Amino acid sequence: MGYLWKIYGTHYKALFHLGLPIIIGQLGIIILGFADTLMVGHHSTAELAAASFVNNMFTLCIFFGTGFSYGLTPIVGELYGKSHFREAGQALRCSLIANMMLALLLTGLMTILFFNLERLGQPEELMPYIKPYYLVLLLSLLFVMLFNGFKQFTDGITLTRTAMWVLLGGNALNLIGNYVMIYGKMGFPELGLLGAGISTLFSRIVMVAVFTFILLWDNRFIRYKVGFFRLGWSLPVFKRLNALGWPVALQVGMETSSFNFSTIMIGWLGVVALASHQIMLTISQFTFMIFYGMGAAVAIRVSYFKGQNDLANIRHSAYAGFHLILIIALVLLSIIFSFRAQVGSWFTDSAEVSALVYSLFIPFLIYQFGDGLQINFANALRGIADVKPMIIIAFIAYFLISLPVGYFCGFTLGWGAVGVWMAFPFGLTSAGIMLWLRFRYKMHEMK
Repeated sequence: MGYLWKIYGTHYKALFHLGLPIIIGQLGIIILGFADTLMVGHHSTAELAAASFVNNMFTLCIFFGTGFSYGLTPIVGELYGKSHFREAGQALRCSLIANMMLALLLTGLMTILFFNLERLGQPEELMPYIKPYYLVLLLSLLFVMLFNGFKQFTDGITLTRTAMWVLLGGNALNLIGNYVMIYGKMGFPELGLLGAGISTLFSRIVMVAVFTFILLWDNRFIRYKVGFFRLGWSLPVFKRLNALGWPVALQVGMETSSFNFSTIMIGWLGVVALASHQIMLTISQFTFMIFYGMGAAVAIRVSYFKGQNDLANIRHSAYAGFHLILIIALVLLSIIFSFRAQVGSWFTDSAEVSALVYSLFIPFLIYQFGDGLQINFANALRGIADVKPMIIIAFIAYFLISLPVGYFCGFTLGWGAVGVWMAFPFGLTSAGIMLWLRFRYKMHEMK
């Protein structure tokens, strides 16, 4: 243990300092997801099932867009490492424009999907809940993408607490709005699931407005603001954002789509399976978001050291991040596992749903190692701007391995929802191993 601390001790401290605010911000999202699912689930099981379907459709868009925005992190991190602050501000401007363009594209695609929802084989009784909720979330995509641009910029210059406070404030606002609009409090009508969507839209608009205000008036951003306003548009920076952003977006999108296609398959099994799936996704986001917080810190540190051409510290940052993720996973899973019998009843009064949730904990626990592995080394590769091979890795792991295994176990073997969930350990672990091997190869190549 002393040997590890001697090599990685400074990296553990730095990653913890950078990652903790990101993790706290993600915890705000997790708590909101828990509360959202609790409130909607206790309003009606049908609305919980509808929320599961719609949220998973938009999760694909949001994660794809977030992956695209990751292209800013290595650019800003390198510029920050070289003390090129004006150029970093210019990169933010280009990123916001690129994110807006992608948001319009995603909105168009999701609009086409809206007119084809009936073709996806979901329970007919859910459509009156699905469609209004879907439209409100559609309106919020632009604000999600703008927020992503601001967040990746402040994270890249190591001001991770800024996004943390904006996220926590926005999530608190959303939580209050959910309570008021789902149940019809303080003079508002009882809107159920639609009320949850309206609250989400409003909070996302407010978060973008707050970030804009911070950029304009906070003295910490003066040296970046000069580049943002005076250097103007840069075609080379825009091209590099796209060169880095699209491969990451496709990698993240394929990972997320494996969960989304699994949601569609579980929808074939009925309302109880879909509601159980939504509860377990809420639980799984708890571990994923915390792993992601540490992974984001890895990307920031790695990009900083890449700007200084410090190969040894690139490697040590990546492995220190994985060590911390393993410790976090051990602590979290011990806590979650001890409450596995009670989790279902927190979200719904349905005994059938609670029983199925209990069964889904087995594949959930199995895939946590693979999830932590792929998050850590995907972020390490993003930090050194080696992103194109991740497209092939994601395609193999999620489309050639995960989805076929899910269908085979769920329907051919007749294991139902548990079988569909068995796909995730295979997909995530194979992705993690391939990403780790790619990182090792790049470290050897860069010597």
